[in-house]
Amino acid sequence: MIDRLQQMEQRYEELSAQLSLPEVVNDREKYQKAGKALSDLETPVMKFRELKQVRAGLAEARADAGRPGDEGHGRGGDRPSSRRARRLWKKRSKVMLLPKDPNDEKNVILEIRAGTGGDEASLFAAEIFRMYQRFAEQHKWKMS
Repeated sequence: MIDRLQQMEQRYEELSAQLSLPEVVNDREKYQKAGKALSDLETPVMKFRELKQVRAGLAEARADAGRPGDEGHGRGGDRPSSRRARRLWKKRSKVMLLPKDPNDEKNVILEIRAGTGGDEASLFAAEIFRMYQRFAEQHKWKMS
């Protein structure tokens, strides 16, 4: 997992450098592709950099815990809270590493039918429609 994140960070740096090249800036299609790829990698890379900082802080805390004059706090950075934080980070990072679905950026067609059941089915279908309509409004999505 760490190897994959390091590759993503390296790719992020490459894309950042690419966006400053004149041949990429002048070619609209290349610029858009590079910008989109960069924005897709931004969140995982920033989280990975946070992890590296936390790891550096934990290593420093462990080094401080082993020095003379320590009041017997044990393993410093290996408290249950830090272990819990690491487990939580691992769980979140697995989600970040999932590949993007190509359909994520596309439109959706949703059909709601009343079906059998008379007036109650029609009322329920109308209620479902209003629920989806409000949901789309909250997310500032177009709806027709």
